[in-house]
Amino acid sequence: MSRFELTRTQARAIDEAAINKHGIPGLTLMENASRAVVGEAITMLDHDVPGRSVLVLCGGGNNGGDGFAVSRMLHDAGAKITIVTLRPLESYTGDSLTNLERCQAMGMVIADATDSPINTLRQLDPHEMIIDAIMGTGLSSTVRRPLDKVIDWINHQRAMVLSVDIPSGLDCDTGKALGTAVEADSTVTFIATKVGFAKANAGRHTGRVIVADIGTPPHLLEQA
Repeated sequence: MSRFELTRTQARAIDEAAINKHGIPGLTLMENASRAVVGEAITMLDHDVPGRSVLVLCGGGNNGGDGFAVSRMLHDAGAKITIVTLRPLESYTGDSLTNLERCQAMGMVIADATDSPINTLRQLDPHEMIIDAIMGTGLSSTVRRPLDKVIDWINHQRAMVLSVDIPSGLDCDTGKALGTAVEADSTVTFIATKVGFAKANAGRHTGRVIVADIGTPPHLLEQA
């Protein structure tokens, strides 16, 4: 694990510098990040992926884009994937849209649950794993409805839970739940662990923490 801990501001600055100053495409960073998440998902599934049922919950921004990329890769590995979006499909842009379109081209099951997420989730068959790609490190205010209800729903499922970068609802800097937060079995976080992960009680949300190198230049971490 990296000896560094990042705040949300530092994590955002590293991403921006990698893309804008070093010319690393955002899509490449997203692909690398998603590949690391898939690696942990495969480990959690005991390397027995074909036919396993995985629910991927995608929010907005790059976190949702990571969720689409993870979905695509696990689908290719033989998993039975259900994608539920918590933003309208037409709202996705940039790299996230690219990965959404890739999933659509592959004929994957994608449910837009923007209007009634809880009703949508309750209609699903049970899944063996839930991928939490709802909210990223940028969240700093209390989780609003209906996403707070979605998080509570996740925490009451028997499925294994894997969070992308940070458990949704957890404050990156303080390690406190912003009203409510996902209680993950594992979290794959990118570049370096986050400051809040070391705080009291954060562990009940993060579970096992895996730090993934996503291809950002190492000196950016030193500078941050």
